[in-house]
Amino acid sequence: MSALPLAFGAPLLLFGLLALPVIWWLLRMTPPRPQREAFAPLPILARVLKADHTPAHSPWWLTALRLLVAALIIFALAEPILNPRSQTLSRTGPLVLMIDNGWAAAPDWSERVESAEALLAEAREAELPVLIAFTAERRHEPTPTTAEAALEQLRAAEPRSWQPARASAVDAIITALADTAPGTIAILSDGVAEGQSAAADEQTTAPDDDAAAFERLFALGASDIQIFARTGSAPVALTAASNAANGFEVTAARLPEAGARDITLIARDNRGRDVARGALTFAAGEMTASGRLDAPFELRNDIARLEVVAARTAAGVRLIDDSARRRRVALISGAPADQSQPLLAPLYYIDNALSPFAELRRADSADLAIAVPKLLATNPNVIIMADIGVPQTIGAPSELSPSASADTSAWPAALSEWVRRGGTLIRFAGPRLAAASGDDPLIPVRLRRGERELGGALSWDEPQPLAAYPTAGPFSGLPTPGNVTVKRQVLAEPSADLAARTWASLADGTPLVTAAPRGDGRIVLFHVTAEAGWSNLPISGHFVEMLRRIVQLSNVSRATIEAQDASASTSSDSAAGQALLPPWRLLDASGRLVPANGDARPLDLSAARPQPGPDSPPGLYGNEDGHVALNLFAPGESLRSLVIPAPAAPLTRLPIGSSETIPLTPWLFAAALFGLIADTLIVLILAGGLSRLRSRAGLLQRSRVALALLAALAVSLVPALQPASAQQNAGAPAAASDARAGDAHILEQLDTTHLAYVLTGDDTVDATSRAGLDGLSTYLANRTALEPGAAVGVDIERDELAFYPLIYWPMSEQAPFPTEAAISRIDAYMRSGGSVLFDTRDRIDSLGAGTTGPTRRLQIILSGLDIPALEPVPSDHVLTKAFYLLDTFPGRYADGPLWVEAIGEGGPDGDRPARGGDGVSSILITGNDLAAAWAQDAAGNPLFATVPNDPWQREYAYRAGVNIVMYMLTGNYKADQVHIPALLERLGQ
Repeated sequence: MSALPLAFGAPLLLFGLLALPVIWWLLRMTPPRPQREAFAPLPILARVLKADHTPAHSPWWLTALRLLVAALIIFALAEPILNPRSQTLSRTGPLVLMIDNGWAAAPDWSERVESAEALLAEAREAELPVLIAFTAERRHEPTPTTAEAALEQLRAAEPRSWQPARASAVDAIITALADTAPGTIAILSDGVAEGQSAAADEQTTAPDDDAAAFERLFALGASDIQIFARTGSAPVALTAASNAANGFEVTAARLPEAGARDITLIARDNRGRDVARGALTFAAGEMTASGRLDAPFELRNDIARLEVVAARTAAGVRLIDDSARRRRVALISGAPADQSQPLLAPLYYIDNALSPFAELRRADSADLAIAVPKLLATNPNVIIMADIGVPQTIGAPSELSPSASADTSAWPAALSEWVRRGGTLIRFAGPRLAAASGDDPLIPVRLRRGERELGGALSWDEPQPLAAYPTAGPFSGLPTPGNVTVKRQVLAEPSADLAARTWASLADGTPLVTAAPRGDGRIVLFHVTAEAGWSNLPISGHFVEMLRRIVQLSNVSRATIEAQDASASTSSDSAAGQALLPPWRLLDASGRLVPANGDARPLDLSAARPQPGPDSPPGLYGNEDGHVALNLFAPGESLRSLVIPAPAAPLTRLPIGSSETIPLTPWLFAAALFGLIADTLIVLILAGGLSRLRSRAGLLQRSRVALALLAALAVSLVPALQPASAQQNAGAPAAASDARAGDAHILEQLDTTHLAYVLTGDDTVDATSRAGLDGLSTYLANRTALEPGAAVGVDIERDELAFYPLIYWPMSEQAPFPTEAAISRIDAYMRSGGSVLFDTRDRIDSLGAGTTGPTRRLQIILSGLDIPALEPVPSDHVLTKAFYLLDTFPGRYADGPLWVEAIGEGGPDGDRPARGGDGVSSILITGNDLAAAWAQDAAGNPLFATVPNDPWQREYAYRAGVNIVMYMLTGNYKADQVHIPALLERLGQ
């Protein structure tokens, strides 16, 4: 039953309105109101003798209120609906309900369910069979069923994180219907076509698959077709993300829209913490937009996912794996004159190929014994060596300079150890490598001595082109360049595993690129030079893609390397040769990472580009140590609007959801409830109930007063009944006194700045620390405006550390190791803004190379702390100019540097990036024994001589202490002075 704009779900209940006259007759009379009368026998008798009694009637307005409540209840039971759906289902056949539940349906899934429930309710009322199909399910098995069973299927369904397969769903519907013609076909569409347009080298679904599927569905001869479409904003898909030189470049796609649109992006790390935010702007009529998220190099490498903030979908999330991490690549060349003839220098082409997506570090010395250790100290992901022959024997140390000789001859061993720890070494051939011995341990295959060239002993008639790449190697999917030729190369000795180690080869079968694992890392060799002397590969665009893919393989998990190597070691047509990674965490339709279920299959890395779907949902494949990200869209893909062909049957287009349809039943029941409450209050007032309540309230108040008096009397009698309690409470004033003393101690610590040192348990070291900090405090009071108090020794396991901006911690071999609780407390102190100055007192010059007892003790302590990366104080650090202008920080010794938190590389203008905590490093490390240089006796005389005994060294030690204290108290205000001209300019001054 319906009449615009109101309809009733149970219209027969409206006949209950006929009972309103009977209800009025029952409600119009109420019992007489009781009256209070003074005792008077005669008036009472007079009233008793009255013959006629007139009953009291309820007021007309009270009767009307009760009738209104009854009418509201009757209307509520009739289930009225405001603005009901005017369309009805055809009764000529079953209802076919086809629902898109792919990734684009996630934002409005509840509205889709609401629309489908309305259709099923109408089918239930008409007793129509229902056939329901979800287009993104793994298996399509729709069968005709009842509306109640279809409703259970609807409520159990959920959106999926991949694209729908409408063609398969339509085929299943046609099979289930057999020769039965449907009555109504209702399609809840997400508006996104299944086959997306992509780059030329990608294979996608044909654009007309959806249209052909709908034509087959409409050919069933339905009497009515209803299309439900989205009315809100269309979804946005992130199609590409790359870690570029200046930021994270992101590309997004949307469906065709007329207006402009801004979307907000957020980048998170693998712990869900925000790393960066940015925005993309779609111009009017544009379907793609590009933007950049600005973040430092180190933070960009921590990004694990990018997501669209507005509508959360699987397509609005871009997972980032190791392939998008920006690598640090060190470049070493054995060729001279790189600056005078750059086009002839091998590093010129490598630099241009890698600079857009990697951080490059060049060797600053031609001496490899100096250059290699320096580059290894920068912790590179990849090292590229162009035409360097590595020496095979390490000479004996020189008698004149044993240590220096050992250092200069140990760099091949250090480089080999770096590879075994996970580094990737890329080498290019050249005259030096061709003349070297074939027993080089830093090459992947054994080489023949000499090289093969045109006109040589091993010559070609003409330059050789490249052969097709193996399907299981890292270059799989790259087109074979027809214009790249090789006229000279180094040859590999034939071996049983040569084919497995070959990533690229020439048309005659000789290897061009070979690789082999070494521990957790790998070594890659290009059998040609890095410049155009032996081949035109370095001057081709293909060279860029080859280097990029190799660099992206650095620092991946060992499981991934073994899977890829296993794939390369077998034939491409063998099932055992597939490189498979198990599903680890998968994206749901809303873009959340959830644990992998049993339905997902391992990801085949040998495929050119695995297609996301029910068998391989978008997500992370691998394990916690290393994984590969499979995203819903590949770079170059875009979204297309779904086009539904015009059917022969009547077509109705409706919005998804029923936002305009309002059920009135809850509102009517609420109004009836308020009416009943009002009726209760009115009856209570008319019957005089409020006066009785007031009298009862007065009695209760008097009872409460009496109970309070009794309680007060009992409390007053307690001391007399229990005299011993006075003695038990005698300690209360003492406890209060201790609390006041503690408060005074806190106020004294807060009022005066104190320098603190750790009580190590070694009395000699502790006495030196106290004397040294007191001497520094005296120097500070004489030279600066700061007047520190006496030095304070703290027990880091029990004392409060938050009072002290700096804690000096000397290392002592005689002191016991701190407990885990002490380490945890000092770690919390550093996290909350405090700073610790560690002093090994052994003249160390490298944190990782210390062999003395104090240095090893420091390494053990630091292993339990969550500390950032460290670096020696740079020349432009705030510590060098906090009060005095310094370039060294000596103590009793002057050899070792002062280590602080690494700030990172400066920008183009030389400014170093700002950090949290007001720029103050939470940790400082030295080995110069600062406290011994500061220590004085009561007369102000030094307690320890400096090494060497130089008075100016002690003076510089004091100045170093002043700078450290000022740095702790003032932060990076000195560095902020560079912004004062810009601030004054903005203020108009």
